[in-house]
Amino acid sequence: MDQLTSMQVFQAVVDNGSFAQAGERLGISAPMVSKHVAQLEQRLGARLLNRSSRHLSLTEAGQRWYAQSSLALEMLDAAAQEIGQHHQAPSGQLKISAPVWCATPQMARILARYRARYPQVLVDIHLDNHKIDLATAGYDMALRASSDPAPHLIARPLCQVPFYLVASPNYLASAGQPQQPADLAQHPAVLPSYVSLSPMQLSQPGARSAPLQLKPALLSDDSNLSLHAVRAGMGLGFLPSWLVEDDLHSGALQRVLPAWEALTVTLYAIYTSRRYLAPKVRSFIDCLSQELGADADSAAV
Repeated sequence: MDQLTSMQVFQAVVDNGSFAQAGERLGISAPMVSKHVAQLEQRLGARLLNRSSRHLSLTEAGQRWYAQSSLALEMLDAAAQEIGQHHQAPSGQLKISAPVWCATPQMARILARYRARYPQVLVDIHLDNHKIDLATAGYDMALRASSDPAPHLIARPLCQVPFYLVASPNYLASAGQPQQPADLAQHPAVLPSYVSLSPMQLSQPGARSAPLQLKPALLSDDSNLSLHAVRAGMGLGFLPSWLVEDDLHSGALQRVLPAWEALTVTLYAIYTSRRYLAPKVRSFIDCLSQELGADADSAAV
C-alpha cells in the first residue's frame, strides 16, 4: 500500500473518530481503512491508536505522528493548491459559524471588502456562541475563540481577542469606580454564560495577580443583549474587545481597572479537512488572516 494514502487514511480516522466514518469520507470500506492503519503501524513499528468497540484514542506515538504527518499533508496540499485549485475563482455559498460578538462594524467592513473582491461567493454567516459540529451541521468553516483549542481541530490562528471589564459612565457615577480587584465583588455584573470565570485571574506586568471575583446580575449567551444591558447601567460587563471598542472610543462605555488584564483568547478559523480545501474557504481565511492576523504566526495549534 502507498504510504501517502495510508497517511491520509490515518488522518481521516483521527479527524472523524471512527474507521467507518473515515471510510465513508474517503469512499473506501472500513476493513480497507483498518488495513491502511495497520500497515502504517507496522511500517513505523509503533501502535498509533488505542481501539475498543466504541472508542478510538491516539497513543503517545500516534499523537506525535498525527501532528507531524498533518503538517506534511498540509504542505503537499498547499503545493497542489498553488498549481491547481488556487487558480480557480472562488464561488458558491460559503456557510460559516461564528460567535455573536462578530456582529461588529469591523467584521461588516471585512465582509464588504471580501464581497468586492470575490462577488461570486455568497457568505452565509450564522452567529451563535455555542460550538457546533461542522461536518454534521453542513458548515464549511467556523470562527471560534479559545485559549486552548482541542488538539484534533484543524485551526488557523487569526488574532488575539482580549475580554475587558467595562461599565457605563452613569453606572460608575452612581456606584463608584472600582479601585482594586477586591472592589469588583461589590458590583453587579453582566456576564457571558459561555465563558467559565472560575478560577480566573487578573494580572499585571511584573507577575502581580488577583482573583477575578464578580457578582452575577445577568447571565446570557447573547453578547449583544449583554452589551445593551451594560449600556443600560445594569452593572459591570465582562465582554470581548471586538464588541465594546466602538463604545469605548465614543465614551458610551469606560474600562474598569484598565491596568489589569483578564482573559485573552485566540480567534481561530476552523475547518474540517486540510485536503482539497475549496477556493471559497481558502480565500476567506486568507482574507481574515490579512485583515486580522498580526499575531497569527506567534500562535500554535
